Amino acid sequence: MQGVVPRKFGLVAGLGVGAAIFYYRSLVNAHLARGLSPNILMVHADVRRVMAHAAAREVPELASYLAGLLHQLAGGGAEISTIPAFSPQICAQELADLSPLPLISLLDVIAAEVERRSLQRVAIFGARVTVETKLFGRLQNTDVITPKPAEVDLLSSIYVRIVEEEQASEADYATLRALAHTLIDRERLDAILLAGTDLVFVFNPENTDFPHLDGARRHIDAIMQNLAPRLDNEAEQLDFRTKR
Repeated sequence: MQGVVPRKFGLVAGLGVGAAIFYYRSLVNAHLARGLSPNILMVHADVRRVMAHAAAREVPELASYLAGLLHQLAGGGAEISTIPAFSPQICAQELADLSPLPLISLLDVIAAEVERRSLQRVAIFGARVTVETKLFGRLQNTDVITPKPAEVDLLSSIYVRIVEEEQASEADYATLRALAHTLIDRERLDAILLAGTDLVFVFNPENTDFPHLDGARRHIDAIMQNLAPRLDNEAEQLDFRTKR
């Protein structure tokens, strides 16, 4: 990859802080694995404001706020960007219309992977808004099974705490793992969709012993495919950008 310069990438951080650090570290490591120096700009979002807008379904207000952050990144020279969190995706279409930058769409990445793997029945783990909207209605050709109300409450309370504390306990892991197995068996699911960035504090490729799709890690792969594809895979580069 000598002589290859990765595109300047804009990352909206702070949604929450722990998840942004995971994205940053993962992207840096992926660049270094390709023999490249990362070219990353970051801007910090107010996670409380974003979550409040998302929970209240205040789509125009959220899109306007995030677009302002993207304008800051564009002003710094970013060529392409993303929103590395699920709850803000409630305004994905509105934000695409306002964004000064092409966005590597988290929802498009996941929808494409669900289709590629022919997943017919899934349940979603993540923030309440992500679960209740069934990934914001993006999985049109897949049966998205909503857990029982008490299960949604449990999932939501654990996820909020993980976001706030930027870590997960052994009890959190055990509870969510048990819930995943229960849902897979009871609902005859093909997979659990891990659609909460902070779930990286709970599950990783080594400890996830149930069928799953890790949305955050798949998103990072897609970002790298756009920023600096490996030479041997360059012909297979995927485009998950939402054009402005």
